[in-house]
Amino acid sequence: MPIGSFNLLQKQQIKKLMATTKWAIDPTHSEIGFKVKHMMFTTISGKFSKFDASIESEDNNFENAKIEFTGAIDSISTGNADRDTHLLSPDFFDAPQFPEIKFKATSFTKINEGEYELVGDLSMHGVTKSVKLATEFSGLMSDPWGNTKLAFSIESKINRKDWGLNWNSALETGGVLVGEEVRLNIELQFVKL
Repeated sequence: MPIGSFNLLQKQQIKKLMATTKWAIDPTHSEIGFKVKHMMFTTISGKFSKFDASIESEDNNFENAKIEFTGAIDSISTGNADRDTHLLSPDFFDAPQFPEIKFKATSFTKINEGEYELVGDLSMHGVTKSVKLATEFSGLMSDPWGNTKLAFSIESKINRKDWGLNWNSALETGGVLVGEEVRLNIELQFVKL
């Protein structure tokens, strides 16, 4: 076999070994949730109902996988129509001007078995900031229809003021109406393409 042919065969085998696997979000089994303090002592929950996410990985370890997420701001729901309308207004997200929230991973590092640190750029309200998200890898599994699924859980905190979401109202008793800290509670299930 000529040397050139051997090198071509080697390259093809390496390329096959390094092929990326693509994963698409399963929106019916995923939830993008958040919680914020109201009046300093109760917690209000909300979620996005319209979103998309994808993963590209080179192996089932998922380290340094390419992870992207997009959510529609106008799909925010907190269970109260007046509050949701206020969140979409210029006081908060200003949905007409900034209709999406986006996340693009810059690194995905395994810390311990099943524990990862997801770092990436979170963009909303016209501002992009780097965030670190504690992520639990729940595993790989086949569903009854032969689809390969994987799941991640993300529980982390961000400060809404870092993205210019500054609106608030002082309380007569001290403190403010809306907490600055936002707790993220995200459950993601993906299907292998």
